Amino acid sequence: MFWTFVATVVCGVGAAGIALGIRAVTRQKAPRWIIPVFAGAGMLGYLIYTEYTWYDHKKTLLPEEAVIVSTESDGILWRPWTFVFPYVTAFSTVDVNSISRDTDREEIVRFTLYKFEQKMTDAVSHRVHLINCDSRELVPLGSDGTPRVDNLKVLGSTDPLFKTVCED
Repeated sequence: MFWTFVATVVCGVGAAGIALGIRAVTRQKAPRWIIPVFAGAGMLGYLIYTEYTWYDHKKTLLPEEAVIVSTESDGILWRPWTFVFPYVTAFSTVDVNSISRDTDREEIVRFTLYKFEQKMTDAVSHRVHLINCDSRELVPLGSDGTPRVDNLKVLGSTDPLFKTVCED
């Protein structure tokens, strides 16, 4: 977050420098207010750029054993352009090295699902899940290792999470 702040300030100063150059070329006939307008536009432009490139950047940092199984793109009220041009704000990956059939039933598979979210700072959470490959039932495990049946979901047969874990 510190480096994002530094880069934002540098972009603002650079854009203000362009405005100063415009004023110098026009022999100070360009209005003075273009300096803060350029600075603000430069900072806003940089922040928008980082929001839209966050997902592609994070994908390049993932190890080979991480398979992306879902993405989330939401419009954000205080960023009205996201309703017209949505961007990925979160994605989930499965660590294929964590897939194991360590239960007494062959159709039950245990795996770790990671969720990456773009917030004020990047957030990563992980949770171990069980999936029944026959009935496509997905159940997260609680912190004590017991299945959280109240959070049971039935996945579709074409769901990327189901295909990644069960067709391995």
